Amino acid sequence: MMKDFSAWLSDMLVERGMSQKTLAELTGVTGAAVTGWVNGRSEPRYEKIAAIAAALGVEVEDAVSRRAPLAPSGDVKWIFRVAPEDGGREGGNTATFAFSPSLEVLAREATQNSLDEQLPGSEPVVARHTLHELTGRHLRDFMDALGWKSIERHINAAADVRQKVGRVLRDGLQELERTQRLILLRVDDFNATGLTGPEFDDGRFARVVRRTLDSGKAGAQGGSFGLGKAALWAASRFGLVLVNSTLSVPEGGRTERRMTGRLELPWHTLDDVEYAGPGWFGTVAPGRQNTAQSWWGEKRAAESLYLERNDSAPGTSFLVVGAYDGSGETEDLEDMHDRLVKSLARNFWASMVGGAQEGAKLRASVAAFRNGEPVKTEEFIDPHVHEPARSRAVQAFLDGETVEELTDRNQVLQTTVPLELRRRKDDMTSEDPGVHEAVLLLTPAGEEDEQADCIAYMRATRMVVKYKRVGDLPLGHRPFQAVLLAGAATRSLAPDAVAAEQFLRTAEPPDHNDWLGTEDLTATYERGARQKIMDFKKTAEQKVREVLRGQQDEAPQDEGPEVLRDLLRLDPPKVTRSQGFPIVKAIEGAIDDTGAWDVTVTVKLPKRDEPWVLAAVPRFLTRSAGPVSVGWSKLLPLDGCALTPHGNLSFRDGATQGKFRGITDTSSHPVSAAMSQVMVDVRRAKEELS
Repeated sequence: MMKDFSAWLSDMLVERGMSQKTLAELTGVTGAAVTGWVNGRSEPRYEKIAAIAAALGVEVEDAVSRRAPLAPSGDVKWIFRVAPEDGGREGGNTATFAFSPSLEVLAREATQNSLDEQLPGSEPVVARHTLHELTGRHLRDFMDALGWKSIERHINAAADVRQKVGRVLRDGLQELERTQRLILLRVDDFNATGLTGPEFDDGRFARVVRRTLDSGKAGAQGGSFGLGKAALWAASRFGLVLVNSTLSVPEGGRTERRMTGRLELPWHTLDDVEYAGPGWFGTVAPGRQNTAQSWWGEKRAAESLYLERNDSAPGTSFLVVGAYDGSGETEDLEDMHDRLVKSLARNFWASMVGGAQEGAKLRASVAAFRNGEPVKTEEFIDPHVHEPARSRAVQAFLDGETVEELTDRNQVLQTTVPLELRRRKDDMTSEDPGVHEAVLLLTPAGEEDEQADCIAYMRATRMVVKYKRVGDLPLGHRPFQAVLLAGAATRSLAPDAVAAEQFLRTAEPPDHNDWLGTEDLTATYERGARQKIMDFKKTAEQKVREVLRGQQDEAPQDEGPEVLRDLLRLDPPKVTRSQGFPIVKAIEGAIDDTGAWDVTVTVKLPKRDEPWVLAAVPRFLTRSAGPVSVGWSKLLPLDGCALTPHGNLSFRDGATQGKFRGITDTSSHPVSAAMSQVMVDVRRAKEELS
């Protein structure tokens, strides 16, 4: 709602630090007249409103419409939070450690957040990912607009190599100095809500820019922890992200170019002042000493920061400054582009499929530029190219063209999988929560499918939660792809679908990459909830086996038509040699500046239905003694694996290879790293054996 003039004038006097007496003198009225305006007893005529605007240094339209004024670039600066007086220190934002700092994770988490903020209506969310590589004059101009000289001093002060975050910061500064180049990654969404809400009170803006572990989401949405946004900051070498949002609901009378920035640093000292760590880019908040607020920017300011949006549709642009792939898999611009395309296609192909009854939820694209010149033009991802069989299955479901029995290689079979629900602990009724019928789709795999015989689990926005390879399949079955749609993804509005959505949502860990017995699940639902989740996944796999066996039983004895013979092809079993246990295939590394071994290890895995959970143990080899176990200061999954809560490595089920990076803990070294060789053992972790 538009402010009344008295509220607008009061706020502007505070923001400008101007007294009522001074305003009276500048506008040629009495002090009593100004008091009347401020108290709302009277309202000035238009000519006096113009005089008030001139005195305050704002546009007349700002005063007439009671809207927030645009902030001149000279008023925008970096402001850092002073350390608390109790001496507490934080070595960085813990939320950024919840994910691996890779481009794949960033694309997954940021796009999920965009889908969660889709505006009501039929228009899909448009998610654009744009890489900019800057050198020379382009780099200098951007650094000037960013105020780099101001924040570089803070980054240097925080770059303590004895801490994990400090080492990343130091490496980022050295990389910038060595290459004289900077990569920006801009993540835009359109047809989304934007960062609405007040500056400091509850709302989307405060949850994203100011708060940690505050999701504020409810209903059929992907996120629930408030952690996904941290993936943006984790993908910056400096923990630096800028923001420009177009709001779906006005704030301060405006909707376009609500801009800010946040720099995530650990505790540090500079010029004998202790700082808690984080800093914000904005104007000084009226009445709040040493506190920054967002500002309404001019188009030229947004362009100089590579933040100008090319569409008036509501949504938000995040600019990751110093973007990099923390997994170490990609470094150059072209590879980063391809990695983003692959991640978006793998995780959101189903969200990008539209049908006759329901349109696509998402359109996603990736582009890359070097100093303003296109390296790879904008490429919108086509789900039918990247995931043809699975996309065919979802489209057939949306179009109502599924069948009960497969007789053609392009058909999609639909059946159901029951999910027994549990009662919430806060549910005071005695009513049985009942059973939710999830939808299982199955279709023949194409020749181009690299990993067939898998189920893709999904709910809500149809982001893939997990791929699971189905084992113990009948001999001679034709390779297939299966999709399990649960909760809101079934397009049902029935109470059981709503309850199932909430049930599965609490069963997801922060990565949203499985349905498990999480702490949230056991805290929210009555005893037995975890078992119901496990039974649901096992029942889905068993239903696939039953469908395949049923198709074979119904095959005619005279071989039947060619398409059916192809569908139920009987091939002789392949005899292959298989290793019985994971082994280290390769290890590469060197001693870093801190005296620690920094190694990258590739593990070869036997293929099996369940994931391998392994403990990686570094050992020192010296001339005078046998292998001596040491500890890790940092263990980072790179490809095909993830860290467990116990600090072990969980490799994806069905994977034949995985890769991780480890840095040894110098305090555990029996001798200097330079006096030893290093080896790494992998063994089954106790948490898998229990």
